[in-house]
Amino acid sequence: MSFSTPDYIGEGEVLNVLTDPQPGKIKLQADPKESIITEESYLELPTKYVISKFGNVHNEVVLTFDDGPDPTYTPQILDILKRENVPATFFVVGLQGENNIPLLQRIYTEGHEIGNHTFTHPNIALVSKERASAEMETTRLLIEAVTGRSTVLFRAPYNADAEPTTEAELRPVALSKAQNYYTVGESIDPNDWEKGIIADSIYARTIREYEEDPTKGIILLHDAGGNRQQTVEALPRIIKYFKDKGVKFTTVSKLLGKSKNEIMPKAKGNLMTLDNIIFGLGYWFGHFITAVFWIAILLGFFRILLMAIMAFYKKWKDYKHPLSYTTEGENYPKVSIIVPAYNEEVNAVKTIQNLLRQDYPSFDIIFVDDGSKDSTFSKVDLEYKDHHIVKVHTKVNGGKASALNYGISITNSDFVVCIDADTQLKTDALSQLMKCFRLQFKNNQQVGAVAGNVKVGNENTMLARWQSIEYTTAQNFDRRAFDLVNGITVVPGAIGAFRKEAIENAGGFTTDTLAEDCDLTIRILRNNYRIVNCVEAVAVTEAPETLNEFMKQRFRWSYGIMQAFWKNRDACFNPKYKGLGMISLPNVLIFQILLPIFAPLADLILILSLIWNHNDPDSLHKIAIYYLVFMLVDMLVSVIAFVFEKERLSKLIWLIPQRFVYRQLMYVILFRAIRRAIKGESQSWGVLTRTGNVSSLD
Repeated sequence: MSFSTPDYIGEGEVLNVLTDPQPGKIKLQADPKESIITEESYLELPTKYVISKFGNVHNEVVLTFDDGPDPTYTPQILDILKRENVPATFFVVGLQGENNIPLLQRIYTEGHEIGNHTFTHPNIALVSKERASAEMETTRLLIEAVTGRSTVLFRAPYNADAEPTTEAELRPVALSKAQNYYTVGESIDPNDWEKGIIADSIYARTIREYEEDPTKGIILLHDAGGNRQQTVEALPRIIKYFKDKGVKFTTVSKLLGKSKNEIMPKAKGNLMTLDNIIFGLGYWFGHFITAVFWIAILLGFFRILLMAIMAFYKKWKDYKHPLSYTTEGENYPKVSIIVPAYNEEVNAVKTIQNLLRQDYPSFDIIFVDDGSKDSTFSKVDLEYKDHHIVKVHTKVNGGKASALNYGISITNSDFVVCIDADTQLKTDALSQLMKCFRLQFKNNQQVGAVAGNVKVGNENTMLARWQSIEYTTAQNFDRRAFDLVNGITVVPGAIGAFRKEAIENAGGFTTDTLAEDCDLTIRILRNNYRIVNCVEAVAVTEAPETLNEFMKQRFRWSYGIMQAFWKNRDACFNPKYKGLGMISLPNVLIFQILLPIFAPLADLILILSLIWNHNDPDSLHKIAIYYLVFMLVDMLVSVIAFVFEKERLSKLIWLIPQRFVYRQLMYVILFRAIRRAIKGESQSWGVLTRTGNVSSLD
C-alpha cells in the first residue's frame, strides 16, 4: 500500500488523522527440513493514513495569516479587519510572538483566532519528532502566557495543502494529531510570499482560484516573513470582492461547529501568571536592550560626526584665523617642572636627563619622591643632589595628588608643568606649552592650563600598540575637538602646564579621586579659565606592557573619572558652564559610564543573533551590513585622527584585532570600577611595573 495515497473521509479543509500507517503483521510457517516457508497468513493487515476532512464551507471564506505577528504589517492588517468588521485566524510563529507580545495580545482581544505555526518556522517533515514537539509546545505555552488561552489549531510551515498526499505533507499532520491539534489547511493560496509579487497579482490569483471552485474556503495570506506591503494593499480589495458577492467571512471555529472558547480554551495551570510575567519581562527586557543598542549606535554615530566636525572646524579656524598672542612673556617667565614619583627607579634618572634638554631658557625641575619603597630617591639624589636646576625632595607616601601639591607649594614660579616620571618630552615641548599662555581670548579670559600631546613610546607588544592607537584616535582627538568649546576635561598627567594661580584658585590637586588631573581640570574650567590643547608639545609615555598592569592602570582611570564626574555632577547639563556643562560632562556620563554598562549585553545579542540566524542568509546579511558600516565609520574617524596627528596609517592594521579584544577588556574594568563605586571603597595610587622601554626624544 503506497504511503502517499491516504484515504480521506468527509469534505473540508480542516484535517484530523484517524489512523496512522502500519506495516501489518504476517505469521509464517516453515519446513525446517527443506528450509522453506510453507504457509503465510496475515495477523494484521497493513494500513495507510486515514484522514478526516471537515469544515466544509457554504458560501463562506476564512481569512488566515501565517508567520506573524510583524510590527510593520500585522497592525495594518488588523486595522483593515477592524474597519471592515472581518474575523481572521492568525497562525503565529512563536519567535515572532515573543518579540511582539502586545501585537499577539491585540490579535486575541480584537476577536481573532490564533493558531500554532511552530516556534522557529522549521520544515516539520525534516526535523526530529522531539524537535517538532518542542516547537509546537513552546509556541503553545507562549500563546497561553500572553492571552490566557490555549489553541487546538495548527498549520505546518511549508505544508498547508488541504489535501496532502506526500510523506512530507502527511508527517506534520500526524505529528500535530499526536499533540491534539487540528491541522488547518488551505485551498486558496495566491503565493503572496513570492518576491516581486504585486497587489494586483495577489488579488487576481485569489479571485481566480475561488471562482474556479466556489467550494474552496480557506485563504492563505502572510502578515510576516518578508515585505508584506503588497498583501496589505490587496487585502481591502479581496474583502470587497467577497462582500460584493454576498460571501460571508467566517472563522475556523464556526467551520468546525465549535465556539471560539472551544478552539481557544482557557489555559490551565497554577503557573500561568508566572509564565505571563516571565514572557512579559523577557519581551520588555529584550526590547529595552534592543532600544539601548540602537540608541548607542545612533548616539555613537552622532558623537563621531560631532567630534570630527569640531576637530575639523578647530583646525580650519586656527588656519584661517590664527590665534593672537600677547607681547608679554618675551622675557620667558620661570617655569617649574614638577615630577612626582613612586617606585620609579627604572625611569626617574632618564626622565630628568631628558627634561634637562628642554630648549626653554628659564625653568627648574622639582622631583618629589612620594615615599617610594625602592631606590627611586637614592638614585635621583645621588645623580642630582647639588644640581643648580634639579631639586630633589622626598616625603611620606600620600599619593600622586599630594606629591604634586607638595612640589607646587615649594616653587616660586608662576607656571608649573606636571609630568609623570616615566615620560620623555621633545626638546621644544616646554616652549610650545608656555607659548599657549600668551594666547588672547574674548573677555580677557586667561589660559589656566594647557594639555600636551601624549603618545606611547614603547610599542613593542600588541597591548602597547592598541594603547597607542587609543591615545591617537580617542584621547588626543577628543582634546582637539573639545578645545573648540573650552571643554577639555583632562589635562593629562603625562604632560600638562598650569598657571599656578589657577591651581590655587581651584583648590589644588585633591586626594579624594584617583583622577586628580581630571578633577583639577574640571574645577579650573568652572572657575572660568580657558584650557587649550597644544598638539606641538609632544611627550611619549610608557604604556603598560602586560595585561595585569594595563588592567590596574585603566581601573584607576575609570574609577577616578567616575569620582571626578560625581564630584562635579551639578555642572552636567548646566548651561552656566557652557561647553563643559553641555558637551564635555554629558559626553563622560553617556559614553564613558552609561552606555558601556549595556554594551556587553548588546554584544551578547549580536552573538546570539548570529547563532540564531545562521540558517537565514537575509538576516546574516543585514547583521553583517550593520557591523561593517559601524566598523567603516570607526575606521574613517581613526584615519582622520591619524592624519591630524601625522601618524603612520599602516599602524591602523592593529585596529581590527583591537576592536574584538580591547573593548571587552574595558568592559571588565568598567564593571569592576562600578562595583567599587557602589561599595564606596577607596583605592590607592598603586604601583605599575616599569620597563624603561621608552626611548629618549630629541
